[in-house]
Amino acid sequence: MAANKYEIIGSVKLGKNVKVGEYVIIGILPRGFKEEDVETIIGDDSVIRSHTTIYAGNKIGKNFQTGHGTRIREFNEIGNNVSIGTNTVIEFKVKIEDDVRIHSQAFIPEFCVLKKNAWIGPRVVLTNARYPRYPGVKEHLEGVIVGENAKIGANATILPGVRIGKNAVIGAGAVVTKDVPDNAVVAGNPAKIIKWADELSY
Repeated sequence: MAANKYEIIGSVKLGKNVKVGEYVIIGILPRGFKEEDVETIIGDDSVIRSHTTIYAGNKIGKNFQTGHGTRIREFNEIGNNVSIGTNTVIEFKVKIEDDVRIHSQAFIPEFCVLKKNAWIGPRVVLTNARYPRYPGVKEHLEGVIVGENAKIGANATILPGVRIGKNAVIGAGAVVTKDVPDNAVVAGNPAKIIKWADELSY
């Protein structure tokens, strides 16, 4: 692909065999930073699809891939074998561990943690502001923590500071207002436990 089809800004290190699609921008500087102050790393064998935007300061592992039009803000830690779907938005200072799958049009705000092998369905919204636009809200943001192997169904909304337990399952369209125990299956608005993960079958 011709070099002028995408843009790389400042100190960006691409690993081996990284494929970058058309109209991608990598290394956009956050306000107040200079190019020499912020390093961006994307690991080997990654695929960055067209119209994706990745800000500076991200540390991304191997076998990473984006859908088209993905937006990733600054200073995130992203592990190996992570996939982030089309038009999903990842805000800054998010931690995403190995083998996480995030589907299309999800929203992951500041200070969230997605643990190993978590699965985030399409149009899932995690939140971090308990009282948006109120005085002091930015000093009291609380990210969601999604446990290892947890699965969040399409269109679910998770409120600020909620912890989703290991192996938990969140039903499609659920509104989760409080912590979910390990292995619980929850659904509804507000979400309630309806069964346990080991009871699930086709």
